[in-house]
Amino acid sequence: MSQTIRVTHSPDSDDAFMFYALTAGKLDTGDLAYEHELSDIESLNQRALRGELQVSAVSIHAYAHLASRYALLASGSSMGDGYGPRLVARKPAPGDPRTALRGLRVGIPGTMTTAYLALQLYQPDCDVTVMAFDAIEDAVANGTVDVGLLIHEGQLTFGDQGLHLWADLGAWWMEDTGLPLPLGGNVVRRDFGPEVTTQIARDLKASITWALDHREEALAYASRFNRGIGEERTNTFVGMYVNHWTVDYGERGREAVRLLLARGHTAGIFPTPVQVEFVG
Repeated sequence: MSQTIRVTHSPDSDDAFMFYALTAGKLDTGDLAYEHELSDIESLNQRALRGELQVSAVSIHAYAHLASRYALLASGSSMGDGYGPRLVARKPAPGDPRTALRGLRVGIPGTMTTAYLALQLYQPDCDVTVMAFDAIEDAVANGTVDVGLLIHEGQLTFGDQGLHLWADLGAWWMEDTGLPLPLGGNVVRRDFGPEVTTQIARDLKASITWALDHREEALAYASRFNRGIGEERTNTFVGMYVNHWTVDYGERGREAVRLLLARGHTAGIFPTPVQVEFVG
């Protein structure tokens, strides 16, 4: 008997790239059929918190609150390998950005994003304002906020508005821990049971490897979701977040997830330790 699985993910070029093979019917998925729904990452985080989603991209920060209901698939991660969410401002970076951030108004893309978790670990004493991720650059440029915390394509485009980089939180994390910063992952609801869960894990991994093996075709599809940043930047952005880490976290990737969530608990951001289970 066939079963339809709802897969939700962001309408971004990197997610479009990794899910292209499933979307376009390039894979034999047996008795499972996949329907795709696109929504911004913070909306997905909030919906997963309510248990509404079956298989979804979520922020690793959000997973700290989802672990009892969802397992983390071993494939589908977005890792900042020495790069990640960026803090930008109208003024050039001060000598000590971490200290200078205290008390400033910072636009953030959501309280469940890993970008915000990293900011809390980097400098918790900020006056944060939640806004749509794609409105933050303009908010910095027009003075609505002092500093913006940028994710997605904004990590590449902030200079177009004359904004200055204060800190790259992925670079800071790498310098501090020697590990990549785990930003997002794919989760599956635990009530599917082991057989269906294993097949979902296999199909999503196959979609990622297909895209990497057929990069030009998958990239052409992903470019439809690039928010006008052009082919060169799309290629760069997809390369940043769909790579060997996405095929499988590996031991270092798993260590990075556990350490990030452990530090969140130590800092009092999560009330209880997070038990991470990887599937696939």
